[in-house]
Amino acid sequence: MSQVRAEILSVENPNTAAARIVINAPAAKIFDLLADPRAHARFDGSGTITESISGPARLYEGAKFGMAMKIKVPYRITNTVVSFEENKKITWCHLMKWTWSYELEDLGNGQTQVTEIFDGNSIPSISKWWLKKTGSIARNPKWMAKSLVALKALCEG
Repeated sequence: MSQVRAEILSVENPNTAAARIVINAPAAKIFDLLADPRAHARFDGSGTITESISGPARLYEGAKFGMAMKIKVPYRITNTVVSFEENKKITWCHLMKWTWSYELEDLGNGQTQVTEIFDGNSIPSISKWWLKKTGSIARNPKWMAKSLVALKALCEG
């Protein structure tokens, strides 16, 4: 049996990363996990989310949710949902203003293509400095691919 992998997409913008996978599950099932901040640690391929600490059980546009995180040291971050299209797209950002998006496309036959996008192009200079300093842009594609593989396993399992 071959190992499941997500496709890391080539992107034109330097502060952007994207990955894609096909999941054998309906978009609604996948979106339910994406819209539940308590589920995020279960498919986090970066290993940086330790737990959901605040927010609604189901996200919506304008919703705020807090996460306990750890990258070398523990910290907390509050995210705001800035785009929400039921079963199609969810995007959130935090203080540094970069966004994380999940876009779902129904392929028919119970299959859904899921694309995860990190966009740090329209962010303040200090945020761009932070991305470069921490090496996040270099790590994000691999972490995103791992997250999508974990999301696929959860939805198909």
